[in-house]
Amino acid sequence: MTKIILSGCLGRMGKAISAIVAETEDAEIVCGFDIAGGDCGYPVYSDYSSVSVDADVIIDFSHPANLNKLLSFAKRNDLPIVVATTGLTEDQKKELSDASKIIPVFFSANMSLGINLLIRLAKQAAKILEGSFDIEIIEKHHNKKIDAPSGTALAIADGIAESLSNKPEYVYERHSVRKPREKQEIGLHAVRGGTIVGEHEVLFAGPDEVISLSHSAQSRDVFAQGAVRAAKFLSKKSVGFYSMDDLFSDLV
Repeated sequence: MTKIILSGCLGRMGKAISAIVAETEDAEIVCGFDIAGGDCGYPVYSDYSSVSVDADVIIDFSHPANLNKLLSFAKRNDLPIVVATTGLTEDQKKELSDASKIIPVFFSANMSLGINLLIRLAKQAAKILEGSFDIEIIEKHHNKKIDAPSGTALAIADGIAESLSNKPEYVYERHSVRKPREKQEIGLHAVRGGTIVGEHEVLFAGPDEVISLSHSAQSRDVFAQGAVRAAKFLSKKSVGFYSMDDLFSDLV
């Protein structure tokens, strides 16, 4: 049985994870953190110092501002942590890397197994098509999402960049510069509207043909399922920094 502490338990993703775990035989949520406090069918704390439960792993789906206190709690209690919160700064990502020298840390900009498979396919396509095809990434999310482009779109771009011989330039806006597209560009475009859960498309546009890789999340459950899977995976690991690539390797 994997015993989980859920940070951000009263948010939309927190509620989705609670529902998934309730239907999972080999996992349970022993308590939650949320600044608002409340009731989730398990104890919910707004202050980390109040927590004294037996747990195997933390899942964080809260807010970037919460990361420092949460990492301190995890390190103090020697608890592995799955960080699924988006919008982290480069300094915060370095904090995760530093923490991974003390505790197991799992980080992914997107917890969906499908989107991470898309990244793998995009990296492979970029290697084969480099030099002949232009690369554009389009992402769509609901009208409440704050950051743009999404962390997932950037993760896709970063994955592709790792596969290319020459370092690409990320271009976020084209209306401000009137000039032809450069070969080494990766264009990133954000759409915000309605209740779109999350859609990502990678276009490889070449001479007389276009290849498209796309992923559409139909509900937040796909992210919740991935986070719970990551928590089970991480609870058995030693100190280190882990990602979806490690989880994929464990599945194969």
